Amino acid sequence: MTSYLVEADGGSRGNPGPAGYGAVVKDAADGQILAEDAAAIGTATNNVAEYRGLIAGLRALLDLAGDGAAAEVRMDSKLVVEQMAGRWKIKNEGLRPLASEAAALARRLRVTWKWIPRERNTDADRLANEAMDAAAKGLPWRSTASAAGAAPAEGAAPTGGAVGPGRASAGAARVPERPAGSPRSGPDASADAGRTGAPAPAAQGALFDPTDVSEVPSGLPAKAAAAMTPATGTASATGTAPGTGWRPPTTAATTLILLRHGETPLSVERRFSGLGDPELTANGAAQAEAAAARLSQPSYGVQAIVSSPLKRARATAEAVAARTGLEVLVEEDLREVDFGDWEGHTFTEIQRRWPDELKAWLSDPAVAPPGGESFETAARRVEAVRDGLVERYEGRTVLVVSHVTPIKTLLRLALLAPPAALYRMHLDLACLSLVEYYADGPAVVKSFNDTSHLR
Repeated sequence: MTSYLVEADGGSRGNPGPAGYGAVVKDAADGQILAEDAAAIGTATNNVAEYRGLIAGLRALLDLAGDGAAAEVRMDSKLVVEQMAGRWKIKNEGLRPLASEAAALARRLRVTWKWIPRERNTDADRLANEAMDAAAKGLPWRSTASAAGAAPAEGAAPTGGAVGPGRASAGAARVPERPAGSPRSGPDASADAGRTGAPAPAAQGALFDPTDVSEVPSGLPAKAAAAMTPATGTASATGTAPGTGWRPPTTAATTLILLRHGETPLSVERRFSGLGDPELTANGAAQAEAAAARLSQPSYGVQAIVSSPLKRARATAEAVAARTGLEVLVEEDLREVDFGDWEGHTFTEIQRRWPDELKAWLSDPAVAPPGGESFETAARRVEAVRDGLVERYEGRTVLVVSHVTPIKTLLRLALLAPPAALYRMHLDLACLSLVEYYADGPAVVKSFNDTSHLR
């Protein structure tokens, strides 16, 4: 019978970006936390951080109970759990050393592996965030648990078995935890808004456009978005209370005009196009020019242009810049999601070669393609970009040139929609959407997937 539970997690604010991990060892009988560990690990990917969390959890268990202890290891990383269980191959060379180290530790124990949804992994998730938050302030992570009895003398080793840098024993009163599903990235306070459990599976017949593939149009009608729009120049009349008082109330909106890039060879062939960097086709360049002609009209009043670093977005942004005389500022985190091993493949090819992985990916925005990035992870970096733009360009109009996933994410967050809403939106090539942000009210989506300039 299992004696212990090991729960581990890791996160990266940027993927790659500032990263950290957290791990806890619990008594399987009553769930009491016996040991915990967390640390920031510098710049790393989410998968590396997840593996580092696993290694820390296994080491903490060995410190606590010794060789031969029985434990169920629980993680919300499908990739790590499936690879450690031997069901998935390890294709990423950078993960092999970490997987080997984890496997060596696991062989000293009696381990069973279990995937759990993120909202059931809150202790490890909290620790990973604490470590990253501390590192952002230039501080080492310190446990939020306090000793059950008198505090040990300064410099004394913690009690409870798990010792070492960044490690703490528990059996202690703990600070209140973050709610289930709390974000792994500090600024992502609403990336999981509305998520009360695993998102509903995406209907296979109503398939999405999370990529440049443009499989099936199933987006929100523009007039539906228009019905939600307040009068121009006023805060939303939804009854929402004013802001928190950090800034004075204002009725001036910060406007983000969201432009998807033009056509590429991969979009013509309906292939997944993430971090691959194809150029625009001749038709794509014409689409960019059409968008530029529209956006250069005085009525739009574009005051700044920000673009993804990928060529297809940069070229689209430069077309607008040439007509407006503005400079294109590149924002790395506006890049498309990383589709990993699926890059350049059609949906049919993926369905044939990776049926189980595709099914999992379509059912949960927290699941990443093999070797790639999940929509949930991408949402964290996109929301951070949004917050920066709204603060930097307060009261102004900014053109954001990007890709399907970042634009859908900005729209989803503005609508307070759950992550699974990504599967229910469609964006055409070179389409325009518009969101207004009010300091004394909510964000308002004023247009969606507008392609009138292409007709």
